[in-house]
Amino acid sequence: GGRHTPFFPGYRPQFYVRTTDVTGTISQFTADDGSIAEMVMPGDRIKMTAELINPIAIEQGMRFAIREGGRTVGAGVVSQIIK
Repeated sequence: GGRHTPFFPGYRPQFYVRTTDVTGTISQFTADDGSIAEMVMPGDRIKMTAELINPIAIEQGMRFAIREGGRTVGAGVVSQIIK
């Protein structure tokens, strides 16, 4: 599973939160050392900023999956909600 190629700002995967799925646009990645990353390689651990195209019920601490083409390519935890 997972991706075999990097992705860049503007990437638009599906975010699955509990029973809801919604497309989102990832606008920025931050590496573990706090630097802004220009791309994300498979296996990288990052913090990211994403904007969902539709509002959904979501809370800090919720887990989510990132899916593309019917397969899971990433997973994460909501650390902050920006309104």
